Amino acid sequence: MSRKALINPAHGPGSTCIAFSRDGSRVYTGGADTLVRIWDAELGEDQEPPCAMEANEEVTTIAVGPDCWLSGSKDSDVRKYELGTTNLAGLVANAAGVPIRCVAIDPKGKRVAVTSDEPTVKVIGLEDIAKITKLEGGHTKAIRRATWHPSGSLLTTCGADGKIIAWDVSGSDAKLEKVIEGVLPVVSDTESSEFSHDCSAIWHTSGQYFFVATRTHDIATISRSTWEKSSSLSDDACTGGITALALSNNGVYLAAASKSGIFIYSTQNRRMLFRYQGALSAPILQMVFSPSRNLLAWTDSAGDLTRWPDPIPSSAPDPVKLSVGTNSVTVPVKRKGTPTLFDDDNVAGARPEKEKGAHEGDVDDDFGIDLDNDDWILDDLGVGMDDDGEAKRLAAEGGIKEMVSVTKAQPPFQPGSTPMDNKKRYLAYNMIGVIEVTDQDTHHIVNVEFHDRSARKSYHFTDHFRYDLASLGERGALYACQPEADHAAHVIYKPYGTWASQSEWTYDLPKGTRVLGLAAGGLPPTKSLREKSDVDLGGQGNVVLATSNGELVFLTGSGIERACLSLPGDFVTMVAGSEWVFIVTRDGSTTMDGSQNLTGRLIKFDDFCILQKDALPIPKRHTLKWLGITEEGAPAIYDSSGVLHIMPRFRIPLSATWMRVLDTNKLERREGKHESYWPVGVAGDAFMCLILKGRQEHPGFPRPLIQELPIRLPFKRTDPKEAPLEEHFARETLLLDILRDGLGEELTTEAIAARELVLDKELIQLIQHACKNDRLARALDLARLLHLTPSFDMAIKVAGFYHLIGLQEKMEALKAERDEDDRLEGLRERRRGFADDFAPIPAMRLPTAGESSRPKAFQDFRPPPALHRPGLERATPSVDSYAGNSARGGTDSQRTDDSSVYGGTFVDTLDADVSYTSPDGKRKRPLDEEPVRARSPGDAGAKRRAIGESTSTARAVAAPQARSNPFARKPGTDANNRNPFARPLDAHKSVHKSESFFAKVDAAEADKGKRSGQTKPKQKEKKEAGKQTTLFGFNPAADKKVSARPKEKAGTPAEDSQTTAARDDSQTETQTDVAMHEGGDTQVDEPSQVATEVESPDADAMDEEEGDIPWPPSPKHSKRKLDAAAS
Repeated sequence: MSRKALINPAHGPGSTCIAFSRDGSRVYTGGADTLVRIWDAELGEDQEPPCAMEANEEVTTIAVGPDCWLSGSKDSDVRKYELGTTNLAGLVANAAGVPIRCVAIDPKGKRVAVTSDEPTVKVIGLEDIAKITKLEGGHTKAIRRATWHPSGSLLTTCGADGKIIAWDVSGSDAKLEKVIEGVLPVVSDTESSEFSHDCSAIWHTSGQYFFVATRTHDIATISRSTWEKSSSLSDDACTGGITALALSNNGVYLAAASKSGIFIYSTQNRRMLFRYQGALSAPILQMVFSPSRNLLAWTDSAGDLTRWPDPIPSSAPDPVKLSVGTNSVTVPVKRKGTPTLFDDDNVAGARPEKEKGAHEGDVDDDFGIDLDNDDWILDDLGVGMDDDGEAKRLAAEGGIKEMVSVTKAQPPFQPGSTPMDNKKRYLAYNMIGVIEVTDQDTHHIVNVEFHDRSARKSYHFTDHFRYDLASLGERGALYACQPEADHAAHVIYKPYGTWASQSEWTYDLPKGTRVLGLAAGGLPPTKSLREKSDVDLGGQGNVVLATSNGELVFLTGSGIERACLSLPGDFVTMVAGSEWVFIVTRDGSTTMDGSQNLTGRLIKFDDFCILQKDALPIPKRHTLKWLGITEEGAPAIYDSSGVLHIMPRFRIPLSATWMRVLDTNKLERREGKHESYWPVGVAGDAFMCLILKGRQEHPGFPRPLIQELPIRLPFKRTDPKEAPLEEHFARETLLLDILRDGLGEELTTEAIAARELVLDKELIQLIQHACKNDRLARALDLARLLHLTPSFDMAIKVAGFYHLIGLQEKMEALKAERDEDDRLEGLRERRRGFADDFAPIPAMRLPTAGESSRPKAFQDFRPPPALHRPGLERATPSVDSYAGNSARGGTDSQRTDDSSVYGGTFVDTLDADVSYTSPDGKRKRPLDEEPVRARSPGDAGAKRRAIGESTSTARAVAAPQARSNPFARKPGTDANNRNPFARPLDAHKSVHKSESFFAKVDAAEADKGKRSGQTKPKQKEKKEAGKQTTLFGFNPAADKKVSARPKEKAGTPAEDSQTTAARDDSQTETQTDVAMHEGGDTQVDEPSQVATEVESPDADAMDEEEGDIPWPPSPKHSKRKLDAAAS
């Protein structure tokens, strides 16, 4: 791969010339500044060549011989100097007041041909300048160039009259050999730029033909035998006039320069093989190959000397050394006979040979070539025209035949940097600031200046490591130097004013590793970084390095190594933002048609995952010139074709596309001007750049001002009313998409809403224009683009104004649809969907030891657990009711869910019913948690036992809460195991006033019944009694058998209220049909209501205020009956 070209400012703008010494060690250049500089071909750009200053006017030509070198200038003199020095040896010729145009020394170094604005050529002996031969009678105007045949017997001159004349100078008397017309262009003005182009006839080393640039912008091959055009060399990539030609030392390659670049052709197959990928800052006036090394050099009208090292890749034949396929002289080879059907051996001798001596004196005879014999052809390849000769040769040498790419790969570069120019260069130039470097021979001076000096403080320092790469980030500046001698490459990061000491750090690379590129990123500061006391929690940013080992190293702004990724291809460039780094690589090789094959990847700093990956839209035969970040944070690129691209939807993973936002070739300001643009950044809808005049490629010093170019999407419509509005709407929508994608969970911001309102106003104007021109479909499409719902009302009014009822109805339907679906919510859900689509997938894992897991089907073969059924066990009577109550706590632990099947006892229902306790110790049930009691045979049996037997004789069986007895009490609610039916003591009274609704109703009914006496009807009493009935309100004659639907029994309201108030347990009243079985014959359904009131001191005080209520005595414990039942 060819290396970077070396460019030296050699002379001032104007005509220039160049020549190599015959050993290739020196390069001689002359220019309009009247100087001739002698450059060392082995040194780089940093050299001060000696100068020859004897010329009084512009130096127009230089020629180098074996022991001297000559220069010609417009002062009419041809000067002779000692070889390799600036010592003047004397004058060779004078043109009597006309400019010297060309001097050419013959291959043997004995004679020199001198041309001028006169139509006469002088051939002067270098050893005896008095020996002069004049060539006259051929040209009618100035003679621009003269070249020698490799044998030295012919001299070819090219004149301004468009003629190419071959002179025979083999004898003492020169004679005109041939005049060729119609090939060169006619140039009458000697001061025009075209006159200074190199129109020389370049002889091939074989001497059988020469190359010349034609007026039709191609390269013609003129045969020596016929003096006619035999072939041409051209390529679609080579456009414009050919300004210079150069032939390699062995004649294998021909280089041609035009305004579109430098192209290298093969002289064997006449195909374009290689191309110079750098941009040409000015037209090339003369070009020459080095005679001793793989080097191509040229000078241009800007006065610069450019040396292109290794223009021919190592995989191709060498341009200097002679090989089997690169003979300097073509050799005639006998064509192989074609085998016949009868294999006649005498076919080859069918044609008689020509008599010798027929062409005595012909130059062809010198090489033994008989062009009139059809059995003889020219073998330029030197392999006997064997079709398989090249393949056999490669196979014998152990090699393979490969396809050579004709497109030069773009080398790595740092965005915003320039090469060294007059010992000064820019290391970085972006929207943050500028890093300038001044070469002081022994060290460099680095000066860092910022555009916004209120946020950051400028500084400078002395650089002894000669940093050649730098990146200017939001949080700090990053520098890198290359390995040199025993010193390894390293990177240094200098954060801006920071609160911590020792904030700078250095990162050393292994020996021999080079830094190809670097980038510094980070969040924009929220406050000024000028002072060290300003603390910002945003950190010091991020640092990314690309090395020659194919590594991509990620570090924090404090020097912590975080990741080391592998580059997928050849590194080209990169830039870092606040959240990511954008890297451009070449995945593979360049293509034959001129494509660089560049790919961009957006890698996040937090998890080092690829957010975007896409090929760069670089046109064929063009290169990437700049990579940056917009003010909104989107990646942007600029190529050599002058097109700016932006990736707006970069936050949508792996879905973004490149948008073409500006074509600088179509700018209005560029009409009639020859200028280019050097990008600096993109701010909103403005392209920030530096304007370069002419063919200038990089900005110089002093630093030019940044210019703003308006970004305009390259739309093709030219309507003066609609086109600007459509373009502005599309451009603003592109910027709004960037802002919306970064909202996250927010719906919108005031800035976004304001910009949407402005866009809606422009859409209304477009809708009005469409309605006016009766383009209803267009108006409806524009209505769909509206953002805000009130904007639909305005669009509907516009449609109504033009009496477009159908359009108005459709717009109303669109508004209704927009009202139903929240647009902002939909956009947020869409952003959430993007995040969910790329959420990490959890890893599969097996359950660990001790971790509970549901048994899998057909895998758990253990026996089922034993079921405990207390309902089927024998009842265990207690000694007394209190003992039974205490023993009940032991049986509760044996209860299982079987009670839901076999029913529960009265004690169960009692325990469940008093389970609700207040924080203050009251057994009070909240009204919203009142359990619903369901009928079941088990409940009926339990109630019968509760009436006829003591509660301590029944064994408790647990039941679900839905089937619990409302009279049951849960264990732990009464620590003293008191009888729930006993009169409550004062110590157990509640300290709060009862809030039970039924208790208040009972108290009110009792007081009312006491005052009214017997005045109330009996039917009313029954109705009120049925409202609240307790277990103790039953008639003692309840043991009597009754019918299936007996009448309701109820006492007086006073008795009922007294009965309910006597209980110390708060119980929720639930009307339940209680079925009492006796021998399975009788069933009684009684509505029962259980009071939930809990006595408290406040309730007693309230009752005392209303009057004393006669409370019935508590039922006595029938201890004897219980003992008898237990026995």
